[in-house]
Amino acid sequence: MTTSQEELLPSTRRALLHRLAVAQSEGRAPSMVAAVVREGRTVWHGARTSVDGQVPDENVQYRIGSITKTFTAVLVLRLRDEGRLDLGDRLEKHLPGTSAGEATIAELLAHTSGLAAESPAPWWERSPGSLRPELSDVLGERPFLHPAGRRFHYSNPGYTLLGALVERLRGAPWEDVLRREVLEPLALDRTSARPSAPHADGWAVHPWADVLLPEPAEDLGRMAPAGQFWSTTGDLARFAVFLAQGDERVLSAQTVREMRAPAAPAEAADVADGVTYGLGLQIQHRDGRLLVGHSGSLPGFLANLTLSVADDVAAVVLANCTSGPLLSTVGADLVRIVAEAEPRIPEPWRPLPGVDPSALELAGQWYWGTYAFGLRLTGGGGVSLDPLSGKGRGARFRANGDGTWTGLEGYYAGEVLRPVRRADGSVSHLDLGSFVFTRQPYDETAEVPGGVDPEGWRGIG
Repeated sequence: MTTSQEELLPSTRRALLHRLAVAQSEGRAPSMVAAVVREGRTVWHGARTSVDGQVPDENVQYRIGSITKTFTAVLVLRLRDEGRLDLGDRLEKHLPGTSAGEATIAELLAHTSGLAAESPAPWWERSPGSLRPELSDVLGERPFLHPAGRRFHYSNPGYTLLGALVERLRGAPWEDVLRREVLEPLALDRTSARPSAPHADGWAVHPWADVLLPEPAEDLGRMAPAGQFWSTTGDLARFAVFLAQGDERVLSAQTVREMRAPAAPAEAADVADGVTYGLGLQIQHRDGRLLVGHSGSLPGFLANLTLSVADDVAAVVLANCTSGPLLSTVGADLVRIVAEAEPRIPEPWRPLPGVDPSALELAGQWYWGTYAFGLRLTGGGGVSLDPLSGKGRGARFRANGDGTWTGLEGYYAGEVLRPVRRADGSVSHLDLGSFVFTRQPYDETAEVPGGVDPEGWRGIG
């Protein structure tokens, strides 16, 4: 990917470089590279290194660890979109014979299956995958630690199972399917299961001295779908664009939106921290901004991809050290710097190309009891219904083609908004999941459940 640094202001570029330099220095990383994406293109690339004359660019591979899980999730959702499976299916239906067959595919994607976080000893990240040739070796004798669906518990074996599911339904190795169905269509030519030069070496940095120790780069075998891959800032920048926009050759925009939606119950500490998990994507609320993406780590490497859809800005950060810099914070900061220094310029306002008169007559103010709402027509025949106070239950609705609309978000997601007409064709009220919205508070001419006091509104003397 060619990068243009002229598209950001000099002050923004300097702020990005400063943040990266501080992270590399304070985190004591042998090297750190980063990229920023805006409006679908890479607009900045930066690198810092402890080796003079060997500054890595956007084509140098680093191991990306658990960002691999997001790629695996994409393959599973492709199968769902093709009708080969349902996310509510139990694993046993498609991959029989495991000791984890009761888990649903959705639970595995969202880390809510109750499976253990790791495989049995020895430490799988620092030992050959050949030690775990079968799924039973990955799951161990006690695969479940928690009731299914009740809590988020990150599980590497869970994504091993999803990789095996892909292999079973595609009839080909997980790595080959991923290359054919995701990497090649998205032109991720520098993303691979094994390192390809130029690539960084993995290092451990001593916690109490500025000295290094080489880390092994094991082939993870069965555990590969949980963390095997190597990639570059250039490739992951392209992948970030895909996660924001979708690509019909891989997944639709609607399906990647589904990936970005919370799918796991948050524990008390997670609620306080503003973090949860979607379908193969981590979600966090930070500095008033909703961020999605994924972090990764394996001995010798750290990785992070962070995306703000609302700001249309993404960041990728890679480092070749086992611990030290907190790359999720660095990624969020890079997004924030661009979003705040150079806010997204909105598209020009344009009138609707056409309007249905029966929908237009519904526009304006409505009341649910005494709560005031405004109904506005939106693009594509949709409507929005929002509290005029700015607080409360609001939502966008898509047109169903029969004069009704279905909620897309929040409390009213999936609920049907329907105008109820009198015998003369005039609108009596709106019905939204049995709630009645009237033109006046408790309009006595409408069908308000429980009726309206015949004496009407009154004061107290």
